[in-house]
Amino acid sequence: MTVSTQGLEVSSGSRVLRAAVELLSSMRFAISLLTVICIASVIGTVLKQHEPINNYVNQFGPFWAEVFGAINLYAVYSAWWFMLILAFLVTSTSLCIARNTPKILVDLKTYKENIREQSLKAFGHRAEATLVEAPEAAATRLGHLLASGGWKVKLQRRDRPEGAGWMLAAKIGGVNKIGYIAAHSAIVLICLGGLLDGDLIVRAQMLFSGKVPYNGGGLIADVPQQHRLSERNPTFRGNLMVAENTQSSTAILSQADGILLQELPFAIELKKFVVEYYATGMPKLFASDIVIHDKATGEKQTARVEVNHPAVYKGVEIYQSSFDDGGSSVRLKAYPMAAATEPFEIRGVIGGTSQLTKGADKLTLEYTGLRVINVENMTPNASGSGTDVRKVDLTATLGKHLGAGNKSTTPKTLRNVGPSISYKLRDAAGQAREFNNYMVPMDTGDGIPVFLLGTRDSPAEPFRYLRIPADDQNSLDGFLRLRAALQNPALRELAVRRYATRAVDKARPELVTQLMSSANRAMSLFAGTEVVKGNRNGGLQAVADFMELNVPEADRNRASEVLIRILNGVLYELLQVSREQAKLPALIPDDKLQGFMTQSVFALSDVPLYPAPMTFQLQDFTQVQASVFQVARAPGKTVVYLGCALLILGVFAMLYVRERRLWIWFAPHGPDETPPQTQATMALSTNRKTMDGDREFVQLKDKLLGIKDLST
Repeated sequence: MTVSTQGLEVSSGSRVLRAAVELLSSMRFAISLLTVICIASVIGTVLKQHEPINNYVNQFGPFWAEVFGAINLYAVYSAWWFMLILAFLVTSTSLCIARNTPKILVDLKTYKENIREQSLKAFGHRAEATLVEAPEAAATRLGHLLASGGWKVKLQRRDRPEGAGWMLAAKIGGVNKIGYIAAHSAIVLICLGGLLDGDLIVRAQMLFSGKVPYNGGGLIADVPQQHRLSERNPTFRGNLMVAENTQSSTAILSQADGILLQELPFAIELKKFVVEYYATGMPKLFASDIVIHDKATGEKQTARVEVNHPAVYKGVEIYQSSFDDGGSSVRLKAYPMAAATEPFEIRGVIGGTSQLTKGADKLTLEYTGLRVINVENMTPNASGSGTDVRKVDLTATLGKHLGAGNKSTTPKTLRNVGPSISYKLRDAAGQAREFNNYMVPMDTGDGIPVFLLGTRDSPAEPFRYLRIPADDQNSLDGFLRLRAALQNPALRELAVRRYATRAVDKARPELVTQLMSSANRAMSLFAGTEVVKGNRNGGLQAVADFMELNVPEADRNRASEVLIRILNGVLYELLQVSREQAKLPALIPDDKLQGFMTQSVFALSDVPLYPAPMTFQLQDFTQVQASVFQVARAPGKTVVYLGCALLILGVFAMLYVRERRLWIWFAPHGPDETPPQTQATMALSTNRKTMDGDREFVQLKDKLLGIKDLST
């Protein structure tokens, strides 16, 4: 039997109805729907789902972000059109199964023994031979022989004027057609399981039970009932965050326009969150030791939830999804960046806020995150491509370019660089910038430890880091003293005088005044006290702008070298002056101090561009961990597993099992022959023409009829 791609043909009804039924039940329609679902799944995989709308606006622009949002590309798997396609695919495939299954079952029971003996000569695989035995005896003997080889055999006697003949009909490999039913049934089961475990039930409750997504704020206990789903909800998948030594029984289901709260029949208490690390600082294990409190009986059950090892209670599976901060307390120190204010300390809790005053303006400090472990690749020159021409290592060079495509050609040095604090500064207008500062200085490859102060305007952007060198005490104080001295005209004048006195030969005192004039101009430009090109930016850019306006192009390189040398010398004296003001001993010139001064010049030039009047440095913290669990009641999972098993069996049956049918017609060779002889005509039919089928027919000819194939 050949499976048809045509659909059901309805004899009654209008022409449009008959055509619609035929299309819906046809295999070509089901394949088309499956193709559309595959394309939609690719989109859902490539495009990040359920991101903030601002991320999509930054990525695609306002127009296309709105277009893509209108067709639900940001939530493909819960989009109405995706669900509709799944429903049509289930219907179409079910109709295909209903149309073809009766034919397949009838075909499995049929041996087709009524085939005409003349038709056997039209088969591609056919053979004839004369057997020295009666037709009935030959048919019985070969039938037993085939049955012992796994064939199903049926004999039919046919009376002819020349004597009784026998038709032997045999078949094997009927599982091939069962594979068709199994594979198509698997598609239906997988789609049904997907629909059942999706948000179809939740959408039905929103449509028929008056449930509405909640998009406000406040405590979970204050959310009205119309935003909550019952404990008896048959299917759901949501997230639940529990801090250490607290418990929660309400999961959050994210929707396109808000959230729904899912009540659980139990509460989860987090006793301890466990993180284990490798020697490099990379995490090795995330686990949560929890206690499950049954609401109905008060029973307590302890469990450990690890990644890929969920806990199950009352049909609800509890997965370790991620982890977060559970309200750690932090102590920060605020350092001035623009305003001439004294440093001060402030305390807060992650997730909380503090109010700050900036003159007449009000700022809100939002504590957004604390990361105790930060593993970074600290390989020196990891991004460089320099080559040492004195070294030729052909083996190493070839090894970098040959082998597996996923092989890393650059060794990595992973190191834990310590804690970091993330926060936002929000102004009175509601505009906020995000900041991420590391607690301890780190060596980024040039031997000078620096504090990294990160900032970005939106979550879609990467952090941009200001590098401030650490002083001899590994703190920011040395740099901040230098910057404060740079803004003090009297201290600048003192540093210029010291530099000029030491730099000029005592035999030529008349040059001191000239050098002081040049040094004062350089320091004024660098400090931003002079207007250049209409602004007071200061830093190296102000020096470059001054050179462009006042020095001929041919003399700029030489003049800039002299001016930078003067600037570095005065800044060194200014550093020593700032230490004297703080009653600290002078620093001894060495390579470390030289590196500190070089990095300080860059940092002083960049500080005016820092988008906040102050920066907050983490001083101390008391960490409180929280686990983020994914809780799911998924009755469709068993259906999907069954569908996957059927799909595997069905595909293997269709691809690797060949259905074969064999007919042998036994006719008496002559009525007066002694001993009796039989003319045997054999034909073989397969659902696919393969080399295996050719070899099998050769073996059957030899085994049944004794015909040797001399060509093999």
